[in-house]
Amino acid sequence: MRIRLICAGLLGAACTSHAQTLPAPISVAAEAGENHLRNIRQLTNGGENAEAYFSHNGKWLIFQSTRDGRTCDQQYVMGIDGSNVRKVSSGVGKTTCGYFMDGDRRILFASSQALERDCPPRPDPSKGYVWRLDPFDLYTARPDGSRLRRLTRFGVYTAEGVISPDGNKVVFTSLKGGDLDIYVMNVDGSGLKQLTHQLGYDGGPWWSPDGKRIVYRAYHPQTPAEIATYKDLLAQRLVRPNKMDLWIMNSDGSDQRQITHLGAASFGPSWTADGRKIIFASNHHTDPKLGNFDLFLINPDGSGLEQVTTAPTFDGFPMFSLDGKKLVWASNRHDANPHETNIFIADWVN
Repeated sequence: MRIRLICAGLLGAACTSHAQTLPAPISVAAEAGENHLRNIRQLTNGGENAEAYFSHNGKWLIFQSTRDGRTCDQQYVMGIDGSNVRKVSSGVGKTTCGYFMDGDRRILFASSQALERDCPPRPDPSKGYVWRLDPFDLYTARPDGSRLRRLTRFGVYTAEGVISPDGNKVVFTSLKGGDLDIYVMNVDGSGLKQLTHQLGYDGGPWWSPDGKRIVYRAYHPQTPAEIATYKDLLAQRLVRPNKMDLWIMNSDGSDQRQITHLGAASFGPSWTADGRKIIFASNHHTDPKLGNFDLFLINPDGSGLEQVTTAPTFDGFPMFSLDGKKLVWASNRHDANPHETNIFIADWVN
């Protein structure tokens, strides 16, 4: 769960789950001001589809989706033209946060299948907008879903895994220590090291292309009331993500520093292919109740904030292809039914 701002919650309406495979990508016109995006194509059609991330060779995407009669996310793989969609998780429990690894010979994702075989209930709406911290652990499999192997056995929320550029390490978020912190370990599960220690939600970590830095999102409660609320929700395996900013640290956890001070929900950071900028989603520029998240670029020192998308709805989960020529993201734009979230890909214009 890098973040669940789609469909329910901040977007304020439930989605249908009738996802379809498109016979061919749908061409979608860019919105005014989307000067970095050219040749936008919609790859999925209907339901909840999110967190689409490129394979190393740039030919495939792994993404999460509710389809095939399921009411919570499973992992799927498809070509970057939307073809050859296939389920690669077991269909048991709930999954999130897929990623390619081992030279595209395996995939990594989080699943609750060991402890929750059915889809989990949605959080009590009387608690306001909160996320449920499902009991995910990390799993690996072949890209066709075979040879499934459990990588962690923490039995509490452990997800948001991303493989280092050299393929040797995985960085992820876990509740294993009693708080939501970022950890790193070798891809075989050895050499576990905790990188963040400050009270609060540290999550969504993403390696820089040279593997030397990690960008992440964080909420650190400050006042006694904020701390009490955070701890109370955490004890119920819940978290409220209304305010998060971006942070950067070295890959060993040193030199942690905040780079945005937007006072809103900023999330899903990743890097441009050259490592010179960070792309992320935020609603700091609009009324949070509208669910209007857009993509922004920012320099690693926090300067040079630039808006990338301008659609009056949700845009999030961006990732560049390794060569920097394409951007993939999830959006509510061009939805057949209100608040459906689909996967889009575009040529990137510098």
